[in-house]
Amino acid sequence: MTEAAERPSRAREAFFGRLKGPRLRPGQAALLAEALPGLRLDLSEPAPADLAPLFGVPVRAVRLEIGFGGGEHLHAEAARRPEVGFIGIEPFVNGMAKLLARLAEQPLANLRLFDDDAVRVLDWLPDASLEEIDLLYPDPWPKRRHWKRRFVGEGNLDRFARVLAPGGRFCFASDIDTYVDWTLQHCARHPAFDWTARRPADWTEPFADWPGTRYEAKALREGRPPAYLTFLRR
Repeated sequence: MTEAAERPSRAREAFFGRLKGPRLRPGQAALLAEALPGLRLDLSEPAPADLAPLFGVPVRAVRLEIGFGGGEHLHAEAARRPEVGFIGIEPFVNGMAKLLARLAEQPLANLRLFDDDAVRVLDWLPDASLEEIDLLYPDPWPKRRHWKRRFVGEGNLDRFARVLAPGGRFCFASDIDTYVDWTLQHCARHPAFDWTARRPADWTEPFADWPGTRYEAKALREGRPPAYLTFLRR
C-alpha cells in the first residue's frame, strides 16, 4: 500500500488534525490493508433506509462515535451492547490501527468503521437513523482562529438533529473548560436539543457504565477534571 493510498482524503476543511503519527509496525500496516476494507462503510452507494443490514448480526439500534482515538470506549461499548450496531469514525491512521489490533484479539460483528471525515458519514446517513452520537475528548482547537474547526457548531448540530431519532442522545465529554462552555452555548441555542442535567453530578460524573479513555486518564493525571454532557433530541 502506498502512502497516498493509505492516507484518508481531506477534500473539505477538516475538523480533525494530523492524519498520521509514528511509522506503523508491519502488523499494524497489514491490519489496515487486510482488515479495514471489510469493516469500512461504503459511501459510494446511498445509505439503506434501515441500517441494521450493515452489521453481521441483528441489531435493534445504531450508535455513532466520532473520533474514537485508540478505540477503548468504542470497543468496550460494542462488546457490552451486542444488540446495538456501532459505527466508529477515526481519520488518524494510528488510532484506527490500535482498534483493529483490539478487534484481531476480540472480533465484534456489530461494528463498522470509517477512516475519513465524519461529516461525510453524517451527510450519508438517513434521517432519524441513530440512537446516540458520542463525541468524546474531541480536538479543542484552542486558538481563536481555529474555533471554526471545532466539531460542535451550528452546521454539525443540524446534522446531528437530522440523523438522531426523537429522544436520541448526543453525548459529549471534554476536559477543556472553554470547549465545554462552547458546547453548552451552541446546544442551548439549537432548537433540537435539551441538556439533561439537573444537578452538578449530572455533568461531573462519567456516563453510565463508562469504560474510560486514555485521553481521560491523561486529563485526570494532569489535574483537568472532565465534564460529561448529555443532550436529548427533541
